[in-house]
Amino acid sequence: MSLPRLQLFEFNDLERAPAALRESLIEALSRALSWGRMMRGLAAPFAQFLERTNASEVLDLCAGAGGPASILIHELRRAGKKPPRFLLTDLMPHAEIWEAMAAHDPEAISFVREPVDATALPPALGAGSPRLIINALHHLPPAIAGAVLRAACADSPGIFVAEGFERSPLHFLPMAPMALAAMLANPFLTPRNRVLKLLLLPASIAAGVWDGLVSTMRVYSEAELREMVAPLGDRFEWEYGTYAFPLGGRGCWFRGVRARDVDPAAARLPAREIV
Repeated sequence: MSLPRLQLFEFNDLERAPAALRESLIEALSRALSWGRMMRGLAAPFAQFLERTNASEVLDLCAGAGGPASILIHELRRAGKKPPRFLLTDLMPHAEIWEAMAAHDPEAISFVREPVDATALPPALGAGSPRLIINALHHLPPAIAGAVLRAACADSPGIFVAEGFERSPLHFLPMAPMALAAMLANPFLTPRNRVLKLLLLPASIAAGVWDGLVSTMRVYSEAELREMVAPLGDRFEWEYGTYAFPLGGRGCWFRGVRARDVDPAAARLPAREIV
């Protein structure tokens, strides 16, 4: 029997929380995912999704600091596969970080500098490209999460959603050691506000522990995800699975592929919409 979902707050979501604290949480999470090789097991189901959608580009919704996209690019290359181009978007863009990523790997990374609301995607931006949501859907309450999933499926060959754990506070434990190491290192590795983030380090660690535990209680179950996309009928084929990472960790993924052929040429985004 699964635990009930709790829509508790996370410091990362609070607009009144210091921007430097929220940045620290996002940056540390990206480093923890990378250092701990926590997304390596996600590469195979994601590669299958790319093949089934015939994708050369992916619209990354709620991209945060871009860590998940960067890791997936690395893991696909490690597996001998060419990654698609990731178009990073977020309601609160991390343009400075994304710009550095795009400069380092322009073939695989581009971004939208302006805020993008995942519940109301501009048609020209999303047309024809599959969508990606990594470690972000749990931040949204059910009504908004469902709206994001359904909006992401409009004029799209598919969507891939993943979370770093299933619903249980115990699932945060395998991630905690690397998350703490990443948080301690962040003030020295962050691209800006290093002194401020160092001063905020104790608060950032406390907020990170709270957010990590709360995240496990906000993750949607397979049944809840399928209920959200039920209004789409049989237009998409949906699959749910899990993947493993070190120290006994287990994340989950949910993917939908349109149940009809999609013109590969439609997967290209208009150049005027990207950086």
